[in-house]
Amino acid sequence: MSGRLPAGAGARRRRPTRHLDLRDDLAVVADLIADGSRVLDLGCADGQLVRHLERRHGCTGTGVEIDPEAVVEAIGAGVSVIELDIDAQLHEFGDDSYDVVVLSKVLQATRRPAEVLAQMSRIAPRCIVSVPNFGLWSHRWRLLRGRMPMSPQMPYDWHDTPNIHNATLVDLEEFLAEQGFTVEQRILFDAAGRVASWPDPLANLLSGAAVYLLARGGDATP
Repeated sequence: MSGRLPAGAGARRRRPTRHLDLRDDLAVVADLIADGSRVLDLGCADGQLVRHLERRHGCTGTGVEIDPEAVVEAIGAGVSVIELDIDAQLHEFGDDSYDVVVLSKVLQATRRPAEVLAQMSRIAPRCIVSVPNFGLWSHRWRLLRGRMPMSPQMPYDWHDTPNIHNATLVDLEEFLAEQGFTVEQRILFDAAGRVASWPDPLANLLSGAAVYLLARGGDATP
């Protein structure tokens, strides 16, 4: 799979770098985005990814967040944020109005994942999605013991989790193909959140989470 991400005219691709101001999964996301890209970050929380990309890599970024307190925090940090419901209001963005749309650890919390992905592919030719892996071996072990899964990647108890559509990596990749996406790159994380590498037969068992660089149908890099 290719890790290249075309962006706007004049954008420069970067080699992987250390991003000390970002959590590990967002640092991986940042390395997939070319300098100068127009970026839409859905579920941006306090806007740290958008802020990082704008200040260090010349990107033009917009965050979308539904939590009013997070919106205020992001705006206070100088990030352009729109308070919208990802499930219901993405139609407000124009076709191909961005180079890349990011959805980091949010897909499993949406009410209509297929509709959200369809809107993302309309808004930009490339999407970056990160998700926790429900198929991690320790999650399976907890289920065998009669307990709901918990891990650093899925830290919530059953009664307070925002996650309503949990999936294994196998489930997710089948779903992405059904939605017309091509996976251009997949980055795996171990249960502690560190970047890892396993062969496909073990990825679904050992990965705590994954980041996917996606191209919509017809836009995949040759």
